[in-house]
Amino acid sequence: MAKVPFKRVRERAAKRKGGEKVLQSLLPKKPNNKALAKLGDDRVLSEMAARVFSAGFVWSVIDKKWPGFEEAFLEFNPKRLLFQPAEFWEKLATDTRIVRNPQKIRSVRDNAKFVSDIAKEHGSFGKFLANWPADDQVGLLEIFAKRGSRLGGYSGQYLLRFIGWDAFVLSGDVLLCLRDSGVPLSTTGTSKKDLRAAQTQLNAWAKESGLPLTHVSRICALSIGENHDVARLKEVMQL
Repeated sequence: MAKVPFKRVRERAAKRKGGEKVLQSLLPKKPNNKALAKLGDDRVLSEMAARVFSAGFVWSVIDKKWPGFEEAFLEFNPKRLLFQPAEFWEKLATDTRIVRNPQKIRSVRDNAKFVSDIAKEHGSFGKFLANWPADDQVGLLEIFAKRGSRLGGYSGQYLLRFIGWDAFVLSGDVLLCLRDSGVPLSTTGTSKKDLRAAQTQLNAWAKESGLPLTHVSRICALSIGENHDVARLKEVMQL
């Protein structure tokens, strides 16, 4: 466990960003499990695909092409996609509306099954997420890795953050913040042991501060490392 209280981390972040008011403006919306439970399975699959295709790619390029992705993948309706023959998926490999990466295209089909299976078990994927405790993100990511396709690492973390679940993202600055606070993490910070150590500390800070994990994670990132321009940070938040 860290020897540094979260109050000190927050004070450092506020000082770096120009005050508590500015810091507050850089935080994501608070998670809303009621809204998450109502989220359509097609929107979950769409965000899964967005995170998969964005991995290792320029996000802005994917964002600009996204209307074409929605058309090509039948608005990401899991049932419709699972009904499509092999020829449908083969043609997507030459479809100029999308980024033509065969492995990532196949991941959409695999994740359509993942979403559909979870929906059958829990009513919808959104309900499944809304009922999963925020203090066990590591366990949720393990399910993503085992049952989903290409949802490990940052893809799974950003997926949770972007669809509104109370998620932390272990960016380089968050890892630096945790190490600086005394949490023992490996060089990469990606092992199961690292993830659980990070979860334990972020849980403790969330309890101490009364903030959701997504805010604790974000404040942690803003408290250390390169002090990025506030206007640019707000621009990135809108992507």
